[in-house]
This record gives sequence, C-alpha cells and structure tokens, in this order.
Amino acid sequence: MAATAPPVKRPKLAALGTVYRKIMHPQQVIDRFNEGYGWKGEWHVPAVDVVSLYIDQQDPNAGDVFRERTERHPGMKLYPTIEDALTLGTGTLAVDGVIAVGEHGTYPLSPDGIMMHPHWEFFDAVTKVFRKTGKSVPYFNDKELSWKWEWCKQMVDISKELKFPFQGGSSLAVCFRVPSVEFPLGAVCREAVSVGYGGISSYDFHGLETLQCMVERRKGGEAGVEWVQGYQRETFWEAYEKGVFPLHLVRAALSRSAVMFSGRSTYNDVFPTVAEMKTLVRSPLAYQYRHKDGLMSTMILLDGLVRDFNFAATIEGQAKPISCQMYLPMQDGRTTEANFFSPLVNNAEQMFLTGKQQYPMERTLMTSGLLIAGVDSVRSGGQRLETPNLAAIQYQPNPESTFARY
Repeated sequence: MAATAPPVKRPKLAALGTVYRKIMHPQQVIDRFNEGYGWKGEWHVPAVDVVSLYIDQQDPNAGDVFRERTERHPGMKLYPTIEDALTLGTGTLAVDGVIAVGEHGTYPLSPDGIMMHPHWEFFDAVTKVFRKTGKSVPYFNDKELSWKWEWCKQMVDISKELKFPFQGGSSLAVCFRVPSVEFPLGAVCREAVSVGYGGISSYDFHGLETLQCMVERRKGGEAGVEWVQGYQRETFWEAYEKGVFPLHLVRAALSRSAVMFSGRSTYNDVFPTVAEMKTLVRSPLAYQYRHKDGLMSTMILLDGLVRDFNFAATIEGQAKPISCQMYLPMQDGRTTEANFFSPLVNNAEQMFLTGKQQYPMERTLMTSGLLIAGVDSVRSGGQRLETPNLAAIQYQPNPESTFARY
C-alpha cells in the first residue's frame, strides 16, 4: 500500500490594519488573502490562512466590515493588541508571516503635511515580539515605509539584523502594463519620466514607484540620488514652459494614457496645449532628482488631465523612447471594483510561501525617502535639497521581472 504524502503546511498569517472598511487598502489586501482573486484566467485562493486580525481604528458608524469578516472566516480572530495577534495569546510567536497595511484611517499630519500613518508603529510592535520570542517571520508592508526618514531606514536595517524577508511598496511596481514591456536589464538611460494623477504626499508615492521599478534595471543598478527639487502650481508651470522637464518624454508618457481629458469642449481626443492643461490641472506637482550615475528622473502629477500612471525613458541605442501605461483598471475612475491590488498580494503570497523577497526592499526605502524629500522641497518653496541619505542607497534589481502579465 502506497504511503500517503503528508499534508502541505499552510502558512498562518497575522493581518494588521489601520481600518477595515470597503475600498480602503486593508480591505483590498486582507480580503484577497481570505477570498482569493482573479489570476491568469482562474480564481486563485492563496495557500495561506489569515488566523489573526488587529485593527487600529474601529468605528461601527464608519462602515467597518471586520466583524462580518471574522464571522465569515471563523479561523480569523480579532485581537486587541499586535502582540496578541502575533502570539495568538500563547506568549510565543505563533504565526508564519505578517501582513501590515498602515494606510487610510485618520491620523495627525506631520509638520510637512504628510499623514502620520502607523507603518513604523506596526513594525516596531511586531519586531519587539520577534526579539522577545527569539523568532522572526516574513513581513509585508503596504505602500511607503514611514513619513519619517529615520524610521524608514531603521525598518530596513532591523529586517536585515533579524534576518527576515521584508517586502513592501505599492501596486504600481508590480501591476499589469500596456504594452507589457520591461525596462531592458543593463540598458544605459539618461532621462526618465512618470506622469500620473493625484496629490502631494499621497499619489506622488505611486508616481515614484512607477519610475523606480523601471530605472533600477539600468546599467549598474541603482546608484543613489544626489538631490531632489520639487515644483508645484506656479513654479511647475514656469519650469514646464522653460523646458526644465524633458518634454519629449512627457509627451511620450501622456501618449500612453488611456484616460486623458480634453481642454476643448468639442474634442475628446486631442493633445493639450499648455494653456489647456492649466484649465484642467489646478495643482500640478513634480519632483525632479538626479541619480549619482547622471540619470535625471522626473515624477509629474497632472491631476485633472490624466487618470492613470504612465512611464517614458530614453534608452541609449534606441531611436524611440521606451514607454508604457501602468494598467490600473478602474470602474468610472473609482477604486471600488479595482483588481490592481491582486499583483501586489500575489507577490506577497509568494514571499510567504517561499520565504524569499520577490524584489529589493531598497526600492521601497528609496521611494519612501524620495517622497519625504520631495514634500520637504515643495514646502520649503521649491529649494533643491541635497540628499546624502538617498545617495547611500545602492542596490541591484531582481533580474527576473515581477510585474503582472495576462
């Protein structure tokens, strides 16, 4: 009689969220681990179990759904503290991975106007459990690391000290692309641009991720960033009209947009003039920054003109820029039924199953630092800020592509 193979162990995960309400990041991420998501032509249910839940801000009058979720998934129990969620009340680490989604909710603003989401506080509480129990497990952090640079750096340093896989960032770095192109590994690149939508200290992070996941693959890998300069409103338009930004790449990126609005009432598809852009875009924003190897990157937000994120760059030896749209499918411009969280969750799932990071955490450290520096520059009136902290970030990309494909 043939021996029966032992059952495959399913990793047990603890999920930490700021809030648990429809559409918001914790719901988008945690629900996918519990309910599954469409992936490569089939409904994929992750081979993991979310066994514990901690929610930082609870308000039954604000649309909370976590109690309904714990009833529907009785294997997921709500705990009053992060330590309890990790130990399941046993006093020792009792999970195989941590999902931390520190977005949304209502928190104070930093002096520069960045909402102080508790990414660091979640991480600090988790790693205190790691130290106390002498064990550590893979950790996924949604979006940026923190609003404070010192905490961003500590998070990456502690993950290396305690030797646990640490993965983060946003959907932009791993989502589908139109066309489905990858930045050539080892290519020489001198200028790169992303053009997206949204506002300062929020969607700018997505624009930075759009750039970084591409240009990190250039010759030599990421070399570090020497300085950052921010432009907003009047200073943006002055720089735009003076050609401070590489307008040929801005045009290439805009030409990839699937949702670009027209400034002419009788047209629905025409490339806008600067005057028309000004009627549509109330608060344009740009962060321009120079890498130590000479690459000049420019992140632009034109909220009101476009409703997607687009990339363009010059590649030495190629006559035309490489360009694509980072495909974030939405319904009527809303995130209600969006599936672009699925590639992010899939990469996190692979980390939990393999125990290996799917892409460098230094990317998220860089984009977190660029966000902080960009906001600082804008708040200081557009001064160019030297960034020795970012100049020290040097890393190699994962040679294998991690963005989603149909």
